[in-house]
Amino acid sequence: MGISLWSDKEKGAETHVHGATRSEESVIQYGDIKYTAAEGGNSSRVTYQNAAGAPVETDSPLGYSVSFWVSLALNINQMVGSGIFSTPATILKGVGSVGLTMIYWFIGYMLSQSVLIVYLELASYFPSRSGSDVVYLEQAYPKPRYFFPTVFAIKHVVFAFGSSNAIVLAEYLFGLAGSSYTDWQLKGVAVAGYTVALIVVSINTKWSLRIVVAFGFIKIATLLLISIAGLVVLGGHTKIQDPYINWRNAWEGSSQASAYGATNAMVKIIFSYSGYVNAFGLVNEIQNPIKTLRWSAPFSLILVTVLYILVNVAYFSAASREEILNSKQIAAGIFFQKLFGSENGASRALNVLICISAFGNLIAVMINTSRLLRETGRQGVLPWTQFWTYTKPLGTPLGPYVFQWLITLIMILAPPAGDAFNFVVDLSVYPGNIFNFLLMIGLILIRRQRSRANLPRSEYRAWNVALGFAILTYLYMLVAPWYPPTKGADGGDVSFWYGTYLVVGVGLLVLCGIYYYIWVDLLPKWKGYELRQTILKSNNIVSHKLVKVPYGELAQWDEEHDAAGNLRRRAVHDPADSA
Repeated sequence: MGISLWSDKEKGAETHVHGATRSEESVIQYGDIKYTAAEGGNSSRVTYQNAAGAPVETDSPLGYSVSFWVSLALNINQMVGSGIFSTPATILKGVGSVGLTMIYWFIGYMLSQSVLIVYLELASYFPSRSGSDVVYLEQAYPKPRYFFPTVFAIKHVVFAFGSSNAIVLAEYLFGLAGSSYTDWQLKGVAVAGYTVALIVVSINTKWSLRIVVAFGFIKIATLLLISIAGLVVLGGHTKIQDPYINWRNAWEGSSQASAYGATNAMVKIIFSYSGYVNAFGLVNEIQNPIKTLRWSAPFSLILVTVLYILVNVAYFSAASREEILNSKQIAAGIFFQKLFGSENGASRALNVLICISAFGNLIAVMINTSRLLRETGRQGVLPWTQFWTYTKPLGTPLGPYVFQWLITLIMILAPPAGDAFNFVVDLSVYPGNIFNFLLMIGLILIRRQRSRANLPRSEYRAWNVALGFAILTYLYMLVAPWYPPTKGADGGDVSFWYGTYLVVGVGLLVLCGIYYYIWVDLLPKWKGYELRQTILKSNNIVSHKLVKVPYGELAQWDEEHDAAGNLRRRAVHDPADSA
């Protein structure tokens, strides 16, 4: 296979491409695959990518407000939600002993670190493309053409809701007020909380990111205070009589753990760490993104891991293993009650902290999801491209924000409380794990594609052992949920068959595939056309749009447009050339 270089932007040359004068980008051809080469305003590194992918936005329409501290806070806010206050008791119940619980938290860090390293390499290939998973899947699996962008876009649009976070926020707001509530009152407060978050992120990109930083520091301060309080308890400076009760025989209960309990505990651990790649969704808004992320992302993960472990030490120093397992309170509730002595005071303090964590998590997830939705819109596979991509009038991705709000509103109000709501929340998890597994495999494919095309090596390269761990992590996340609960097929989080959400999740992806086949293959053959991409430009906003080109016009279309979909400009004839 031959490689042809149509133009070379890296050399600063303005070249002629099939009669067109172009200085915006280069096109490298390897066999039947064409790669564009374009340099974004945030990096001196050139982005080489399959021409079928959404074009690079040379100047980010969302600005460059993501600094080291912002990227750090974006990760921390998504990692630290309400989970660290409630999951320790669940994990202890699953593994049986305090010692194994601590080991599980460390294993969770190691697995998360391996995935993070893979994301760093993927981002180094595409330093001027936001959207993380959207971009990496698009580039790793270029064939069948538009398949992964289409299926992932539909999946991401359908599951772009934050109803669970909003409900958690509402529950603890009522707890803070000391009030009981009905299902509809809970739903109303959840909608109000999500609406406030919508307003915060929509008004101004720079200020919304500053708010993220503020919440990030508050969360770190919260975990740090609990950690210090735990060390004070261990030092014997509180009224807790025996702070070492769980540490004298830390492995007690290990033999009581079931296979399902251990599996469920590991899934909870991995989920508690999720969010350490949140900032990768905003890569094109970061100056020198790889230099920034290779420090901020690992640091955020290490910092949260240390605090998670210290917080667990605090919980297990304040109450015995039996108290934690038998109590109806979450682990943090027991800790605060033991420390403060007053149930009302402990409950109020805990509710304040969880409300802060839940709202910060809500904002961080909304910001990341908006960038992923915007990038799917730029790929051209969704209708109403401008709705997804425009940043007017406030300089924020208002379309994706409003869409998230609408679908979250539906998911809060439509399902009844209880099993139906839990089912809807669980439904979004498994398809995401499938794509995450494919993404880990995708790095191998991207390496192979770029090596064959003799493209430059990436600025950052993951260790192969880390890549192996990352693949095994998500393979585990695909297999583990199928393991039946100890209490039988109906003994899961819902009253019906525990694997219903798994089957429905896979079924939805199959339906996405069927839709793709009808839209891209069946209908074009029936009506006599093929899909081609064209470029839409408005100021700094650049995106693809797919158009239907009849068979009889394909040759002319391909002659007038380059591989990326740009309309070729004919060179102007200079009379001096004929003289």
